[in-house]
Amino acid sequence: MRGVAFAAGIVVVLANWASMIATIVLPRGRTRAQRLTWSLTWAVHRLAVAISRLSADYARRDAMLAVVAPAAVVVQLVTFLGLFVVGYALMLLPWSRHLGASFDQAGAGAVTLGLARTAGHTNDAIVMLAAASGAITVALQIGYLPVLYQSFARRETLVALMESRAGVPAWGPEVLIRHQLVHTTDALGDFYKTWEMWAADVAESHSTHPVLLLFRSPVAGYSWLLSLLAVLDAAAIQLAVNPTSAPSEARLCLRMGFSALRRLGQTLDITYNEDPRPDDPIALSPAEFADAVGQLERIGFPLERSAAEAWPHFAGWRVNYEQIAYRLADAIVAPQAPWSGMRPHLRVETVLPHRPPHRSPDGTVVADDAARAGARPPLR
Repeated sequence: MRGVAFAAGIVVVLANWASMIATIVLPRGRTRAQRLTWSLTWAVHRLAVAISRLSADYARRDAMLAVVAPAAVVVQLVTFLGLFVVGYALMLLPWSRHLGASFDQAGAGAVTLGLARTAGHTNDAIVMLAAASGAITVALQIGYLPVLYQSFARRETLVALMESRAGVPAWGPEVLIRHQLVHTTDALGDFYKTWEMWAADVAESHSTHPVLLLFRSPVAGYSWLLSLLAVLDAAAIQLAVNPTSAPSEARLCLRMGFSALRRLGQTLDITYNEDPRPDDPIALSPAEFADAVGQLERIGFPLERSAAEAWPHFAGWRVNYEQIAYRLADAIVAPQAPWSGMRPHLRVETVLPHRPPHRSPDGTVVADDAARAGARPPLR
């Protein structure tokens, strides 16, 4: 029986080492070795979502959900240390001859770095291995945190800039509207190029370290996913309505953007159509698209095609990323923004981005802008 316990302890220790190495030292996204830690992370997320539904205010819900990712990192550390204690306790059982004493010895070794000693028979070599495992686990976790927060900081820089570019929450048509209002549509090419690089960075970092998917923006209403979706929609609209004058960077941004979303969807085991046809149906309706094109027309955005003519081309682009974006938004409980699907967990109405009145020195106000300014409900 003690021999079986010793063998079981070796299996637990080796499996825990494999999981820790796969998660921290040599991350390669979701693997079988990470199944336990990811399951615990997702359990923390679901618990937080359930608790957040008790509040009717979105800002409070967002604050509750913001705790998920840091808590998951702590749970991950506790899990690694706990499994080492269990594994080494089973390995010590043939010497201590009592399970309680085995746990005392393994726990003292792993948690106090081997400085504490307990009474009774023991095996010093196993206790030293437990101490080394505990020290290495803590050291690796300390080195793991800067990697996470550097990736988080890089992600959030452009997300914060989207407040002036697309409003809060971010919305695709608003990107084009705001650039037209301040006569900076010539900057859209560089804008798309920047977001193409951002999408590549997020695809690599967030699929490598999946817990980053659950790190929320510091400000309620901000969202890395909604920001990317808004950029993709803006690029798709511009390519659809202005096929000859749209910047070539828009096409490249779309390609990288929906590739990034698909890679992140695979990380969360989200199913989607990998090769949709351009004429496959999408959730967004032609009427919603026509309304957005109408807003563009009213502020003087140049249009080469009407809404009806542009719709098949826009839908042909959006079919590549709409399904996966909606499912990701629901999975991470992103804010309820236009053109981003439904959030059963939030139970709130869709909120359009608030657009400040666009005034010029002569006192004129753009008509369509004035109609919307100040009329949006708070983000709840």
